[in-house]
Amino acid sequence: MKRLSALLLLFCTAINLLSAQPIHQVKGTVIDKNSRGPLEFINVMITGLNLGAVTDAEGHFTIEKVPPGIYRLQATAIGYKSVTTPEYILSTKNLNISIEMEENLTELDGVTVTTSPFRRDVESPVSLRIIGLQEIEKSPGANRDISRIVQSYPGVSFSPIGYRNDLIVRGGSPSENRFYLDGVEIPNINHFSTQGASGGPVGILNADLIREVNFYTGAFPADKGNALSSVLDFKLRDGDMERNSVKATLGASEVSLASNGHLGKKTSYLVSVRQSYLQFLFDMLGLPFLPTFTDAQFKIKTRFNAQNELIVLGLGGIDKMKLNTKADNEDNEYILSYLPKIEQSTFTLGTVYRHYAGAHIQSVVVSHSYMNNRNTKYLQNDESNPDNLMLRLRSTEQETKLRFENSSSFGNWRIKLGVNLDYSQYTNTTFQQVYIDRAQTFDYHTYLGIMRWGIFGTFNYTSTDDHFTASLGLRTDANNYSSAMKDLSNQLSPRLSLSYQLTDHWALSGNAGLYYQLPPYTALGFKNSNGQFANKYTLQHMKVSQQSLGITWRKGDTFEASLEGFYKNYDKIPLSIVDNIPLACKGNDYGVIGNELLTSTAQGRSYGAELLIKWLIAQKLNLASSLTLFKSEYRNSKESEYIASAWDNRFIFNLRGTYYFPHQWSFGMKVSCIGGTPYTSYDADKSSLVTAWNAQGKPYYDYNQYNKERLPAFTQVDIRIDKTFYLKRCMLGFYIDLQNITASKLKQADVLMSTGKIANPEAPVNEQRYIMKAIKQESGTLLPTLGITFEY
Repeated sequence: MKRLSALLLLFCTAINLLSAQPIHQVKGTVIDKNSRGPLEFINVMITGLNLGAVTDAEGHFTIEKVPPGIYRLQATAIGYKSVTTPEYILSTKNLNISIEMEENLTELDGVTVTTSPFRRDVESPVSLRIIGLQEIEKSPGANRDISRIVQSYPGVSFSPIGYRNDLIVRGGSPSENRFYLDGVEIPNINHFSTQGASGGPVGILNADLIREVNFYTGAFPADKGNALSSVLDFKLRDGDMERNSVKATLGASEVSLASNGHLGKKTSYLVSVRQSYLQFLFDMLGLPFLPTFTDAQFKIKTRFNAQNELIVLGLGGIDKMKLNTKADNEDNEYILSYLPKIEQSTFTLGTVYRHYAGAHIQSVVVSHSYMNNRNTKYLQNDESNPDNLMLRLRSTEQETKLRFENSSSFGNWRIKLGVNLDYSQYTNTTFQQVYIDRAQTFDYHTYLGIMRWGIFGTFNYTSTDDHFTASLGLRTDANNYSSAMKDLSNQLSPRLSLSYQLTDHWALSGNAGLYYQLPPYTALGFKNSNGQFANKYTLQHMKVSQQSLGITWRKGDTFEASLEGFYKNYDKIPLSIVDNIPLACKGNDYGVIGNELLTSTAQGRSYGAELLIKWLIAQKLNLASSLTLFKSEYRNSKESEYIASAWDNRFIFNLRGTYYFPHQWSFGMKVSCIGGTPYTSYDADKSSLVTAWNAQGKPYYDYNQYNKERLPAFTQVDIRIDKTFYLKRCMLGFYIDLQNITASKLKQADVLMSTGKIANPEAPVNEQRYIMKAIKQESGTLLPTLGITFEY
């Protein structure tokens, strides 16, 4: 690292002497959101710069002599609601954007209107975080991976154990999240995702294509169903309609090539391809698994005319995870004993058609998603003997979705109504050795086809002075899996949001809602030894009621502090018959969850408070700090007592900031601290049985002592240094990212491990036991990364 840093500094100095920072134009068009016509005499300013322009009769504006950087634009005019745009990157070429404004018929002449980057949403006035380009591009320790970026927000836990991106929000499980890409639902956002959950070691989305992210930790919009803990709504950039460009990035785990531009006068495009070298990094670190991945992403947008547009987008990935049997030291011996080889392929194709008809906007969304998951495991990783086979899983999930929406504006009211129709296919051919009360073998084939349908609507009201907003939403979903899930009235999901501007600085907001989620396909398609769907008559939609109340204080457009309390009450959560713990307490490891006998009797609750402080100074500082205090608990039934869930960290603290120096230098730091997670001691007697150990290759927990122990708290510090050079027609950027710069170690409970030697070989097979040993477990290491970006 010292040599790399010295070489980088020398190279930067040489280029700095030879280059001069270019300047560009920021151009664009301002249109009326309803009529789609151009707007004249609109003031457009660049936040943080004393630069601006006024639109002409065709709605065009041009701002001259703008240096490269990341900017927001503000558009204001009497008679229209002021607009603050998302962030845009001005790099190697002129920036051309489109701004939509809504008419404000009640605004009085001479009223001075200020805009703010801290936007408020009528439907979700609480529990919504908007993530812009500065955070995506510069967040320390995240390496432009969205799953890691959101881990610095209130209510989001991070796992210091292993290299995973599990999204754990407000005490919920990793399986309770949903993801959207320009309105198209995608099944997961990580490579090597756990089937039935959402985590993995690295994100599948290329940050070069993302404009901003709406991250909902509650108060979910009615058009986005089937979520209990969070919704991530990604907004992609549009291709440049004036010039084509290419961008290459060498990141922490992959090399990527992206391009954006136009195809003719009406069509723009975005495309990217990435290839990982993560296996080399993991091999150098001596990790027991070697993952490789390839992914591709594209977006094509055609504007037929002012009233009609079509978006076609796609996302796909190919993953392979091999076992690094060379890393057979004691630290890795345990993971190698149970972790399977994993091969996954996934893709989503979708189209979004929008028709603008004055105050009415119609949208039709059609998509198809596919995932193929193949897991294989042999005892002691010896594939030479077929009798050593412990697991062979071949599974596919496919979803075809159709959604229609109509959004209409009537003065202070906005009404959105819609329907959705989905068809899901799930196949699974599984051979698996298990040990319950004796050694057993699951050997079955599943085919499951499910038709799903839903109806949703939202009524939004905004007062004339914008001080009061209200939103009433309702959706309901059903499917033909079973009679319990077929009735729409069983899944009625109402939600109400209210917000009031108490003073110029203070606002009070709240939300209450009831939300449902379908259990994973792995659970719905699980078959028993008789070849029947084992969970068909015991599973129902999972349910959570959520309440949030928050107060916000804002100072101008640079500072915001908010305090928000939340309460989540879970019901009808699938309970594992074998382990006697909720399925919601699983899902943060590789493999599959849900493929077991379950019943919908578990309940849970999670409650706490979140403090968030954000300080933004355009072109200078982006600082955010959050503190979450909470409890997450579950019980097996109404008669049971609550116990700590697997996600009950109790507290999460984050302090993250990036400071921008002159000459395109920036420095960022993140401090993260999280409370210790509960853990369960091992059942040494059961784990030592030869037949039990050989079934899964790892020890068994003593579920009578479930989560009665707790790990210590963990603190991690990450830093990042960026330097960017803007030459005549290209950009060259470097960054150094140091994760866990203090090399903090998280000590975990010793794990039980078989020595492979039988203590009583003379005993019957079912009574033979391995001699066991204890292996110390701790994680945490300094992980340096050098990133290079080139754009032309």
